[in-house]
Amino acid sequence: MIDPVALNLWRGRALFLVVVLALIFARLLPLNTSAGRLPGPEWTVCIVFALMMRRPDYLPLWLLAGVVLLEDIMLMRPIGLWSALVVLAAEVIRTRSVLMRELSFVMEWAVTSALMLVMLLIYRIVFALTLLPQVSLGFALVGLIWSIIAYPAVVLISRYVLDLQKPSLGQLDAYGRKI
Repeated sequence: MIDPVALNLWRGRALFLVVVLALIFARLLPLNTSAGRLPGPEWTVCIVFALMMRRPDYLPLWLLAGVVLLEDIMLMRPIGLWSALVVLAAEVIRTRSVLMRELSFVMEWAVTSALMLVMLLIYRIVFALTLLPQVSLGFALVGLIWSIIAYPAVVLISRYVLDLQKPSLGQLDAYGRKI
């Protein structure tokens, strides 16, 4: 018989993988091809941050890096740059997960918003240093604002629909380690 804790862990990982692949698929569909549309939020980043705050054991480094690298390839971004930024930001959250579980939602939102802003700035600086063409700063900031606004919706869905809570003190993961 399969251990229920390990089964729950792999269900969470599979759910993350399915949701992110569905988001990539949806972004590739030519639903509205008219010019002048505003950018949407970075749903993958919001999902990764929400999961890292609540259940960091659901996202091992290999899964996170692979999924975000696949997103870079499929969306034709410079391969590895955005992936590296997302992985680094997620690992910042993971290493501070003990401190993050004590934060109120407003502080959690502020931390994730600051991380998203730092990621955007580093992304744009690397583009400027390598002389790659990039979208205007205003366009990028609108996408950042939408991502910051979308984060509470992702947290609400993860909390009340998927029942993902921040781990309590002393709670163990599937391998018997403290979360």
